Amino acid sequence: MNAVGTPMSAVDRSWLRMECTENPMMIAAVLVFDKPIVIARLKRVLNERFLRFRRFRQCVVHRGDKTEWVDDPLFDLDNHVHVTALPNSGGKDDLQNLVSDLNSTPLHSGRPLWQLHYIDRYDGGCALVVRIHHCIADGISLVRVLLSLTDESPEEAKVHQLNPVAPLPCPQESGLRHSIRKVMEHGQTALEQTQLFTTSLLREPGYPLKLAKTAGKIAIDCAKLGLSPEEPATGLKQSLTGRKQVAWADPLDLADVKVCSKILGGTINDVLMATATGALHRHFRHTGEPIPERGLRVAVPFNLRPLRQPVGSLGNKFGLVLLTLPVDVDCPIMRFRQVQEHMNRLKRSYQAQVTYSLLDLFGRGPDVLERRALSLLSKKASAVLTNVPGPKKPVYLAGARLRQPMFWVPQTGDIGIGMSIFSYVDTVQFGITVDRGIAADPEAIMGHFRESFYELRDQALLCQADQAANREAV
Repeated sequence: MNAVGTPMSAVDRSWLRMECTENPMMIAAVLVFDKPIVIARLKRVLNERFLRFRRFRQCVVHRGDKTEWVDDPLFDLDNHVHVTALPNSGGKDDLQNLVSDLNSTPLHSGRPLWQLHYIDRYDGGCALVVRIHHCIADGISLVRVLLSLTDESPEEAKVHQLNPVAPLPCPQESGLRHSIRKVMEHGQTALEQTQLFTTSLLREPGYPLKLAKTAGKIAIDCAKLGLSPEEPATGLKQSLTGRKQVAWADPLDLADVKVCSKILGGTINDVLMATATGALHRHFRHTGEPIPERGLRVAVPFNLRPLRQPVGSLGNKFGLVLLTLPVDVDCPIMRFRQVQEHMNRLKRSYQAQVTYSLLDLFGRGPDVLERRALSLLSKKASAVLTNVPGPKKPVYLAGARLRQPMFWVPQTGDIGIGMSIFSYVDTVQFGITVDRGIAADPEAIMGHFRESFYELRDQALLCQADQAANREAV
């Protein structure tokens, strides 16, 4: 392709280069609807809303040491939308097997890096399996893009406003003019930063000291990240095969989760992270494998983009934090307290900003540097754990009500487990993907999720009852 392209950002390039045989860099979603969707209507929605984001009509092209987004001159929606039916009874197990197979298969590198499978006649309705490469955008952005395809009622909206995607550089712009423009942009940025610093200094005389302290904290977090020990050798850290197994649990009642968080004086996220900890605790108990004495660490994506910011452009804008899960603690309340403490400490740290900056740095350097750094970081976590908030009201795609959504983010390096939490309307969805080389049964762990939550909720209710009885006694 000789067409004029748009340079890929360094961070997006990092995610592109993380692709390997064992871990394709795809974000995958399964969307189950209450009734079949007319294919012609689905394609119309994709044309009008999805393809307004130019990235979905562009290929990745390598030119020397540069990577660019270039319009696909042969783009055809039918190359990306596939209609299929499940074998056998066409039940949940069959859908999970299909998703497992698709999640094990890389996307076509010569075409725009996304694909959609329409599953006909699933559970009285239909299902969509969507796969999008991580270099296009992060999970938060892609969830919001997919939601932009939906409406708040079954009737298709006549007008669906979307923010326009930033245009590509003008083809007539010469290399010299482009360089001059970039220098001027950097100069303007430097001027704005200088003005901001001066204003902050006038308003707050102690600002330079505060700035120095912040820089020191960032340096400390960077050192902690690099010097943290590798994960213990367990059945969850094994050589990977590249074959994925996915599973998802029946959803939890969000009202139950809110009650539990209120009693314990924490957030919904604290409760769900503690639930994931309890699920892994039960996994070790169930398999008889010794539980690591100092717990396990998981890599948690931390969004760096304002949640209310309109979806005007794609790309990756998040960092990773390493969260220690106290899987060695037997008491569910104590597990919750430790998770809550670890989460609060991470919220005050700069670890997410540090990892984002490292991804930006690696994307600008040689591939061998990134792979060595990736290998080092991936040895410090046993799984990737994501928690993404979804719509609070039901949404409809081409007239069909979304009944159950689930998604998975890719794993990197030698990490072979990805756990996902997604809230939708009044439910919380749990999902997992596990490499076949990992000694873990995804279906069993999904069962452990539910058991772990109900154990924590019941213990919280008992504590509440005991506290009420003590108050009455006094």
